[in-house]
Amino acid sequence: MATFHGYRRQNGTVGIRNHVIILPLDDLSNAAAEGVAALIPNTLALSHPYGRLQFGEDLELLFRTLIGTGSNPNVAACVVIGIEPVWTNRVVEGVARTGKPVVGFAIEGAGDLKTIEKAARVAREFVQEASELQREPVDLSEITVSIKCGESDTTSGLASNPAVGVAVERLVAMGATVMFGETSEITGAEHIIAERMATPELKEEFLRVHREYVKFIEDQGVDLLGSQPTQGNIAGGLTTIEEKALGNIQKIGKCRVDGILRPAEAPPRRGGLWFMDTSSAAAEAVTLWAAAGAVVHLFPTGQGNIVGNPIVPVIKISANPKTVKSMAEHIDVDLSGLLRREYDLQEAGNRLMDMIRRTASGRLTCAETLRHREFVLTKLYRSA
Repeated sequence: MATFHGYRRQNGTVGIRNHVIILPLDDLSNAAAEGVAALIPNTLALSHPYGRLQFGEDLELLFRTLIGTGSNPNVAACVVIGIEPVWTNRVVEGVARTGKPVVGFAIEGAGDLKTIEKAARVAREFVQEASELQREPVDLSEITVSIKCGESDTTSGLASNPAVGVAVERLVAMGATVMFGETSEITGAEHIIAERMATPELKEEFLRVHREYVKFIEDQGVDLLGSQPTQGNIAGGLTTIEEKALGNIQKIGKCRVDGILRPAEAPPRRGGLWFMDTSSAAAEAVTLWAAAGAVVHLFPTGQGNIVGNPIVPVIKISANPKTVKSMAEHIDVDLSGLLRREYDLQEAGNRLMDMIRRTASGRLTCAETLRHREFVLTKLYRSA
């Protein structure tokens, strides 16, 4: 069995990074979180614009995303800062269920300066404790991976996406957990995904989820044309959403789909391939999968995409000869040789699996070295 060196967490999950994060509950708390991170090296403040006057499923999604982010196995410890104590404590209690160190601070009645001081003292201790944690050998079967493509072109469907599909088949076969989504971007190939569902009930549920997503778009008086395919997709030779979708689904290989997840919802068990109902916006989708427990993301790109994530390393894969040259600092795995027939698809899968193992054991991705830390929450409604 293939192995990597990762961090075993208190609840048995395995991380490949060891972050101490400063997590603001709401937009008003960003400044305090950033103040703590400025004082204490080796901490990350995950600033975002939401968290006030949200309601219903939008509010539940906010909590799932924040709690899931703090609970991610790549996070060693978490400091939560919010404007008031009740919602702040809800996030703290959710993260605490993992057993990892977490504490929360409310700004009301204290102000930024006192809050920053108290939070910084705890963050310093968390960083010191995290620095003593050691990596240990772990079967690759214990890893959780998410997959999404971006700025796709003809080379995506021909080479980089099928190479990801080979890797996904291997990961699922060994017992690893893989998540995919991009609900709008599979339009035109949704019937193929539906036939991959593990049960007739899941097939019907998947088709319902897809119909609702498309209906939401159509109810705005618009259609996908103009945003799907994107201008970059069209420049790369993809003229319809159906062409894009048929290339997109190459990323899951020939795997069966074991279940359907809400945005930011973790799979109920380890192993298998899981569909998450997500936007196709890169930073939003990667943030949702990180909240669901993904510890590494595979991101094939044709025309070139530069997205990263603060806690999850994003491995960029491209087979476009122009992109791997002009955007070399963003591409972790160059598969342009596959189109030149220098090697076959199985060898491309080997190269990708090797990069997964190396990244899981500590190698920094291009996005990490360039400090691409896009943390973008998904918001469903207008605020109250």
